[in-house]
Amino acid sequence: MSVIADLPNRFRFVLVRTSHPGNIGSAARAIRTMGFTRMELVSPHRFPDREVSAMAAGADDVLDGARVHAGLVDALAGASFSLGLSARRRGVNLPELTPREAAAQALAAAERGEQVALVFGNERTGLENEELARCHAMVRIPSVDDFSSLNLAQAVQVMAYECRLVLLGEKLPAPPPLHDEPPADAAQMERFFEHIAQTLDDIDFHKGRSPTMIMLRLRKLFLRAQMDERELRMLHGILADAQRMARLANDKK
Repeated sequence: MSVIADLPNRFRFVLVRTSHPGNIGSAARAIRTMGFTRMELVSPHRFPDREVSAMAAGADDVLDGARVHAGLVDALAGASFSLGLSARRRGVNLPELTPREAAAQALAAAERGEQVALVFGNERTGLENEELARCHAMVRIPSVDDFSSLNLAQAVQVMAYECRLVLLGEKLPAPPPLHDEPPADAAQMERFFEHIAQTLDDIDFHKGRSPTMIMLRLRKLFLRAQMDERELRMLHGILADAQRMARLANDKK
């Protein structure tokens, strides 16, 4: 299989806390019509369900391959570039992209051999801020201000269409330089953020400042860097040394 033909396999559509089973089926149909097949489900209200199959209208290969996860981190495992869809600006300070810009960046990541995740939230509440914080950027579909909420499957269709357009382009965007090592995926980044949070506690960094706000800003910083596995190992080593020095200082008290 050629590299270009394999690119759609590097995209996954992640549906988080979907309330209505019919929307899962409609989303499966939407991505299948655009040449994508990978769907990940995070704590769906009902799946499998007869309404899912009915609304999929034959996109059985998407449903058969769909995996159910308890949390978003598991659904993002292996993905090193994640985009979160939101109908409105949120409290998370992330770069904001149009669907076309997001599709172009997703393609560039896929060309580098990375797995790309497009993340969609619950029909009523969308993605929570902590879920968006696990993404590299936020995508807003430019709907009208006085009626901005798209149906979940419609939003999935818009993004699948934009991604297909860039995949069909005669001239593919030139990808950024390759990492020396594989890029860190979502699970590795989550372990790193847990290590940062623990280290900040160990060195008594906060001193009255909000740990939540500091971690949100650090997430933004390190996700923007798109680190590879070797860089992550180096940072883990620095954090471990900081923890060791903190323990020595405490032992001398």
